[in-house]
Amino acid sequence: MTLAFDAMKAITRIEHSLAMAVSAGEAHGGPPKLAGAVRHAVFPGGARIRPQLCLAVASACGDDDPLLSDAVACAIELLHCASLVHDDLPCFDNAPTRRGRASVHYAYGQSLAVLAGDALIVLAFRTLADGAVRSPERLAGLIAMVAASAGTPFGAVAGQAWECEPKVNLQDYQRAKTGALFAAACMGGAQAAGADPAPWRGFGDWLGEAYQAADDIRDAMGEPFVLGKPAGRDVALMRPSAATELGLEGALGYFDQLVGQAIASIPECAGAERLRELVQSESERLIPAASTAHLVRAAA
Repeated sequence: MTLAFDAMKAITRIEHSLAMAVSAGEAHGGPPKLAGAVRHAVFPGGARIRPQLCLAVASACGDDDPLLSDAVACAIELLHCASLVHDDLPCFDNAPTRRGRASVHYAYGQSLAVLAGDALIVLAFRTLADGAVRSPERLAGLIAMVAASAGTPFGAVAGQAWECEPKVNLQDYQRAKTGALFAAACMGGAQAAGADPAPWRGFGDWLGEAYQAADDIRDAMGEPFVLGKPAGRDVALMRPSAATELGLEGALGYFDQLVGQAIASIPECAGAERLRELVQSESERLIPAASTAHLVRAAA
């Protein structure tokens, strides 16, 4: 049976799961500033697109264990939040803001920001383990897949590390830094529902690359209120960027190409049309088509 995917219901599930997970990492007598830093990193969130994708794929694959799919979606979002906390640190972006307010290290200091990011990584795997009560046989594969997507040699940590190398292939960088957790979201949704995750990897890879290209474009636009964080950091820090390598017009075309590849790679299933609609609406949210021509003219 394939369940109909309800985006609003999914957001409710996601926020509830995150609240329960963060609360599980707190207790009377624990360090209150660390607890505050962790909450600051997670709430309020952004678009929550990674956990949305996870639940959408789980729904398309039957979602026979909602407790586990919620746990996978939550774990991936916690890992994403951890990556943002570390990415904002002075040794990387030195960003004073994130999601329109003070970044964790600006609000709580560098030491607590490092610890909060570490705590979120550990909490992600605790959440994953706690959610596998009904389907313990699926846990080992999920842990291995999520760990590979977060770590090395091709996960999010590796993506961040490419910024420290003298030469990097743009696709390798984008697929690791952003695409890996998108792939984990899509594959994890399938695995949580007891389906084969392999057909979903391409969808996550392409979509993750598209998100990173969109981030590069928005960074080049120089509009912090759109990003919710400082703009122009890619050029200032000499990081790999689609906008730098291809120019703004080329990057916009590259983004459209990646979105098309993502849509084309969605496996045939009862929820395929809903997934295509989700990708289309997200691509419009990230790079509105109505403003594309204006952006190109302004850049010229």
